Amino acid sequence: MNATTNRLLGIMFCAASAASIALLPLCRAMPLGPQAPEATAPGAASRRIGAVKAINGTVVTLTPDSGPDVKVTVQDSTRIVRIAPGEKNLKNATPIQLQDLQVGDRILVAGKASDDNLSLTASSVVVMTRSDLEARHQQDLQDWQKRGVGGLVTSVDAAAGTVTISVVSFAGKKSIVLHSSSATVIRRYAPDSVKFDDAKPSALAEIHPGDQVRARGGRSADGGELAAEEIVSGSFRNVAGTVNSVDASSSTLSVQDLLSKQPVLVKITQDSQLHRLPAEMAQRIAMRLKGAAAGATPGAASGSGPPTNGQTASAAGATNGMAADGNGASKRPGGGSPDFQQMLSRMPAVALTDLHKGDAVMIVTTEGAAGNGTAVTLLSGVEPILQAAPSASSASMLTPWSLSAPAGDAGGP
Repeated sequence: MNATTNRLLGIMFCAASAASIALLPLCRAMPLGPQAPEATAPGAASRRIGAVKAINGTVVTLTPDSGPDVKVTVQDSTRIVRIAPGEKNLKNATPIQLQDLQVGDRILVAGKASDDNLSLTASSVVVMTRSDLEARHQQDLQDWQKRGVGGLVTSVDAAAGTVTISVVSFAGKKSIVLHSSSATVIRRYAPDSVKFDDAKPSALAEIHPGDQVRARGGRSADGGELAAEEIVSGSFRNVAGTVNSVDASSSTLSVQDLLSKQPVLVKITQDSQLHRLPAEMAQRIAMRLKGAAAGATPGAASGSGPPTNGQTASAAGATNGMAADGNGASKRPGGGSPDFQQMLSRMPAVALTDLHKGDAVMIVTTEGAAGNGTAVTLLSGVEPILQAAPSASSASMLTPWSLSAPAGDAGGP
């Protein structure tokens, strides 16, 4: 097993994982699918990485991570092995047969390419099954939910290898110190992109106060520190305000930002997540924010979160994957404040055309330029929240962001 094959196995898994930020750390610092090697000379030894599109006898149609489909001919002598997602070598690979392949599996094919590079006679096929990838996806999402934290950066000490973030929950704000090491995987999003594929290997020195950070690792007993295994950062903007206008033809909306008093033009893409907060839940969050602003007693602003009855839980899906305390309030597994991101991902989805002039919204956008940005997350139905806390801190409840979540997925970690 050589370094090139190790790298290709990493690319093979990472490109399949790019649909969800939850699998970001597993990709480490490897380039993703579009940068995967391709044959440079007709008839030369070649490798292709991608997903199985169709199987017809001994011919497999492969949709590579870049370029046109490739017809892969499997011979009796072709070696086919299955490996688990995340494996870096073939030591634990299991031999399988051609009939074990299924549409949707990820494969790495090595063999001799045709003159037009549109077909390939395979000498070996390495398989990551679709079911294995989906199982790993779910495991990683759950791990991010259990061991992940996120918030706005308040300070960075590159010499000490630490990043301090401010985390917003229903209990108020809390500072958490992230400790990095030489083994910590650090990546950063492109300035005007919400796509995972555009995240690049980065360094602690590129993280700045005001950035949004999501990290995963081991928490200290008091929850105030985290030994980070992975850190992903980006420069994003929180906008809280009212809709001025909606232009469905250009997929944009103009929002009057309450903080800057200036209009912000927001672009909506297929990667943008748009949700509506149920009215009852908005009222409960507003009441808690008012209590925190007024210096409520610890009992009133405890980490138990807003109480949810059956109707609210059904409307928002907020209790999915969360435990209930003795008062019926939703809590994160293992205790602590409820995770608003988990709740957000299960709230009713809306379309751009569902928004109208005067609607109150909270948005996380890319940094953009000249007052413009691309929406990462948009939440409507937030009038009571903005009345209770008409500042940027209310929009920061949407931090950290959820990017590139596939349809039907729970969103980010």
